[in-house]
Amino acid sequence: MIHVSALSDLAHLAIHKVGNSSQDEPLICSQAPLELQDETISQLLLHYFIQPFTNSAEYFRFFHEAELQLNEVFQYCKRIFADQESFYEQSVNIAKHLYKHSTHPKIKGGELYIAYFSKCLTDGEEAPAIGIFKSENRDTYLKVFLSGDNYQVSSDDGININKLDKGCLIFDLEGEQGYKVSVIDSIGKQNEAVYWKDAFLQVQRREDSYHQTETAVNMCKLFIEDKLPAEYEMSRVDQVDLLNKSASYFKDKEQFHVDDFAQEVLGHPDAIASFKEYRQHYQQEFRLDIPDEFDISAPAVKKQQKVFKSVLKLDRNFHVYIHGDRDLIERGYDEATNMYYYKLLFEKES
Repeated sequence: MIHVSALSDLAHLAIHKVGNSSQDEPLICSQAPLELQDETISQLLLHYFIQPFTNSAEYFRFFHEAELQLNEVFQYCKRIFADQESFYEQSVNIAKHLYKHSTHPKIKGGELYIAYFSKCLTDGEEAPAIGIFKSENRDTYLKVFLSGDNYQVSSDDGININKLDKGCLIFDLEGEQGYKVSVIDSIGKQNEAVYWKDAFLQVQRREDSYHQTETAVNMCKLFIEDKLPAEYEMSRVDQVDLLNKSASYFKDKEQFHVDDFAQEVLGHPDAIASFKEYRQHYQQEFRLDIPDEFDISAPAVKKQQKVFKSVLKLDRNFHVYIHGDRDLIERGYDEATNMYYYKLLFEKES
């Protein structure tokens, strides 16, 4: 949970306009930080900046392939945390750095907001934080107003305070490891958006329970769907049953223990041996670490629920959702039609 408790905690704010450098759009930097005097505007900005992060449980940290100190945004934030008087200067440096990486033809120009929060709460821990936010999309709004004795309607364009396009919060915590960083990217799955996390910020996932849980869930899913069917004859129903057992394990347990998971979900000695071998291969191939034991992150499990799809798709005619007892569904073959069938056993329907 991320939270800013008071308007006074928004201590500094600078706004710059960052265009697309490959399209010859300009970089326009304000000459001084913005002085917020209207409390209503301050409240709206606080909502715009912080609300998208309130339920965030995934964290990153700055890095650089050579050494952390070469990460530019890390350096600018480090200087601000060390001396708030340098806030404006470093906000300009951050804007120039983003402009340098805004080269993809589909990247939209927009306003860049650099904010300094004197107090920000993250997972129960209070610390100063720097916010970097970018608005790329504008919406059209209708304004209804009274003119004389009649109502009139006009339109205007502006920023939807409920839709932050891109943002990150850098907490003054764990500085030697690259700070604790939360990232928002509303179009992060598109190729042109890679620049925000990878090129501009240069962040990587923080090794915590969230990341460990997410990694383990994906690894278990791939093992059940890819590895097991390649080694053993398995029906799709048996696969779904194992996926359901895996989902229940991560949902019900507070800690992951690799031996307990293997025994409770897989059970068979050969499958257990194959799972442990696959785990080693998975860690080496993706350069990830999955500890033997770690605390299971409930937010990570909730986000990854879609991984465990308990759906049996039969041609284009039927979708069978399997949530319970595997023994109540039987597979067979009908010689008269040369087609397969499933028999479902139940007591009542609704």
